[in-house]
Amino acid sequence: MDAPRKFEKPPVRPSPQPPEGCLAVAIRIPVRIVVLVLVVPVRLVRDGLVVGGRFLYRTVLRPLARAVFVWPWVALWRYVVVPLAKALGLLANLLVVVPLVWLYRYVLTPVGHGLARAARQIGSGLAWVYARVLTPVGHACAWVLNGLAAGVAWIVGGLAAGVAWLGRYLLVVPAGWLYAWVLTPIGHAVAWCGRGLVWLVRAVGTGVGFVLYWAARILLVLPAIGLWRWVLTPVGRVLAVIGREVGDALGHAWRIAGHISLAVGRVLGTLFRWIFVEPVSWVYRTVLTPVGHVVRDLVLRPAAEAARAVGRVTRQVLAAARESARQARADFRRMVFGEPRQPEPVERREPMGDETRTLGRSTTVLTKD
Repeated sequence: MDAPRKFEKPPVRPSPQPPEGCLAVAIRIPVRIVVLVLVVPVRLVRDGLVVGGRFLYRTVLRPLARAVFVWPWVALWRYVVVPLAKALGLLANLLVVVPLVWLYRYVLTPVGHGLARAARQIGSGLAWVYARVLTPVGHACAWVLNGLAAGVAWIVGGLAAGVAWLGRYLLVVPAGWLYAWVLTPIGHAVAWCGRGLVWLVRAVGTGVGFVLYWAARILLVLPAIGLWRWVLTPVGRVLAVIGREVGDALGHAWRIAGHISLAVGRVLGTLFRWIFVEPVSWVYRTVLTPVGHVVRDLVLRPAAEAARAVGRVTRQVLAAARESARQARADFRRMVFGEPRQPEPVERREPMGDETRTLGRSTTVLTKD
């Protein structure tokens, strides 16, 4: 007995469609009939243009675009730009790189070594001057400046302390008394007056805002709500129903027009095949193919065999001519420069002939007497 299935979701039931009103049912069929009559010619013309455009693109526009825009640039790149770039690269190598390498290797490198050696000598002299002359003089100057700085600091510290004492009792103490006994009471009085004025302005603004709010509500908001609720909403619902039905009718009409266009296209394709394709195919199979076979067997193949025979004879004649020219050049060099020297035989470490090493004896060339 099968085990009970767990965690299985219940089947989802489609939500019931809301009931349609009488307005939608009344305008649906006439709208769909009118839209179908208007859409079918448009769909037929559109499908015909699409098929014609695809055929034109495959047979004319794409080969023409390749011949006009692609192949000229490919040929220009392959047969002009690339050879020109290679020639310019070789010319730049011969005229720029090789002279610069020679200049760097045989001119700049020796000059740089000499300058570096001179710089090392000058640096050694400057280091001796710094260590033996400038360092003691700098230490003495620093000792003198430290003494002067200590004296100036003592004098400036005394003057700063006196100025601070005078500023405290001449400025800070009177300013504190003025702030505590004069400015603070005046500021409190001004703040109390400002708070009263703000309360008065807020009260007046609240009353005026309340009056304006109710006036705007009665004169603007309530009429607008009534217009929206009792006029615009029903009109919008009617227009929404009409728009939805028109959209559905356009969708149904476009699909039906597609089926009609497909059927018309198939009929036209069948007629084109019966009228043009099958007769042309029959002519090609029954007339042109046998004629082509006869022409191939009686004309083209003998011509090709004759051309190959002529090519073989021509190659043999050219090979004999090249061999004769090579022998003539060899005889001329032998007559002018004599016989070339034969290479002397090189003594080999391994024994030759009957004196070769075998597995039955241990005698070799190195241990042989």
